[in-house]
Amino acid sequence: QPGGGGKIARSAGTSVTISGLDGNYSLIKLASGEIRKIDSRSLATIGVLSNPDQKNIKIGKAGRSRWLGRRPHTRGVVMNPVDHPHGGGEGKTAGGRHPVSPTGQSAKGLKTRDNKRTDKFIVRRRNKRKDSKK
Repeated sequence: QPGGGGKIARSAGTSVTISGLDGNYSLIKLASGEIRKIDSRSLATIGVLSNPDQKNIKIGKAGRSRWLGRRPHTRGVVMNPVDHPHGGGEGKTAGGRHPVSPTGQSAKGLKTRDNKRTDKFIVRRRNKRKDSKK
């Protein structure tokens, strides 16, 4: 929506390229390689977002992650079966099934996108990884 504030490419060091015009829409190329239509009346800032070295910062210790509000990430394999599909078993057992989320949704390679409303604005999907294993 024009006038709705920034929505795309807001992370440090990111940028988007205008690749063409199509009626009332501008075609933009995202960092992922996806080409998408946005309303031509939308405002944008020219240039690349500041601090591209943000991704190189080493957190260093668990405590610094906590200062940033990040909670510990416990593996499903070390939980009980009541808490996670990978939980339980005697001793150090492997998960015993394909990787899933705590609710049982597949965690590797399953498409979960369900936003049909914006499908019409995607001109070309992002490029797939060559070595992705399902």
